[in-house]
Amino acid sequence: MSTNAIENVDLLVVGGGKAGKSLAMERAKAGWKVAMVERQFVGGTCINVACIPTKSLVNSARRLSDARSDEAFGVVGTEGARVDLAKLRAHKEGIVGAMVGAHEKMFAAPGLDFIRGEARFTGERTVTIALEDGGERTIRGERVLINLGSRPARPAIPGLWESGAWTNEEILRLEELPSSLAIIGAGYIGVEFASMMATFGVDVTLISSGDHVLPREDEDAARVVEAGLEAAGVRIVPGRAESASREGNTTTLTLSDGSTVSAEAVLVAVGRVPNTDGIGLDEAGVELTDRGFVAVDEHLRTSAEGVWAAGDCAGTPMFTHASWSDFRIIRAQLTGASLDEATTTTKGRTIPYAVFATPELARIGLSEGEAREAGLDVRIAKVPTAAIPRAKTMRYAGEGFWKAIVDANTHQILGATLIGPNVSEVITAVHVAMAGGLTYEQLRFLPIAHPTMGEGLQVLFDSLG
Repeated sequence: MSTNAIENVDLLVVGGGKAGKSLAMERAKAGWKVAMVERQFVGGTCINVACIPTKSLVNSARRLSDARSDEAFGVVGTEGARVDLAKLRAHKEGIVGAMVGAHEKMFAAPGLDFIRGEARFTGERTVTIALEDGGERTIRGERVLINLGSRPARPAIPGLWESGAWTNEEILRLEELPSSLAIIGAGYIGVEFASMMATFGVDVTLISSGDHVLPREDEDAARVVEAGLEAAGVRIVPGRAESASREGNTTTLTLSDGSTVSAEAVLVAVGRVPNTDGIGLDEAGVELTDRGFVAVDEHLRTSAEGVWAAGDCAGTPMFTHASWSDFRIIRAQLTGASLDEATTTTKGRTIPYAVFATPELARIGLSEGEAREAGLDVRIAKVPTAAIPRAKTMRYAGEGFWKAIVDANTHQILGATLIGPNVSEVITAVHVAMAGGLTYEQLRFLPIAHPTMGEGLQVLFDSLG
């Protein structure tokens, strides 16, 4: 289809990530005329090259690790367990393919015009779309949601990309495992891949530019994660990669102190940048921050009337559940909620997250360091994970701990960091307690099923007396 006529819709969504696709489908179901443009991933980054495929691989790595330790639990005959990468990829791609297919069916719903192509703003709330088939369409929305997402950062390190370095998206397409892997960046992505690849039998070196891995976490938490990585065989090296060279099957990285790290492959995991360049946002009157994110207020409104932004490109914490929260905030505004209502603002919002390494780390709210830095009057509850009865049944003997930050006056929970088995499933309970304004005593005396990891919350808050 090629036309110069401007098509008008009730809602124009540019980018089909979590917030964008959710709003598009919900408004179409409500009877609005909706157009959603996506240039790359049906269903967004999460289900294609991020959360879903990586957690599929993490699960496989854990099953492999469990098999290797089965004898300690009285299960024999699993010696020599190994990974079959072809079957691993088939498993991962089967999950992704099924989810993409489901999205394609949902996007075919009445009222939703799902358009594959590249959009560029050409005026107020108006985009021109270069279609996949070579055609062109121009669409104007009475309301517009910008949900452009982000992409892996590609630092300008001399020789790095010429040496064949991968991003976390490209490594998911591997057809065979490298014998050795150097990972630049020790944040959440770098740590997860280091843990996973080491379990698969790859010789991993993790290059950390900070004082410890996971620089946003308290040092005591980061050190436990480091111990888990080292137990899996990961070598952690401090420094920054300043140059790279390739000779034969080996890439050599030169670090800031002059030392070198050599590996068959290199993974770059130094964060993500917003996909806001080259799309003509200035033509739409949409301003950006100094870091290239769409500038939004607490209601996710941009500088342009009738235009909202959500997800990674708007500076929202880069988690799918945070983008989902953005969707709900914008939906509330589009369906008549007052801006005074809590449902329409990001103000005071707390986003939980988990790092799916071995051991797992889950976090909500303030860390101890953040609370101390803010000068808050707090009490710290802290117990070893091994003290939790269910952890004992798992033979957990790691250095993990559970820690909570409690307001010394109100006794409300301000934050928590949990390290150990299945803590990603427990952090939600802490989140609910925080959202409901519960005191730590209310969790402490709650009859929680025994023996579960959730019961650890009683163990944790018992430590405060």
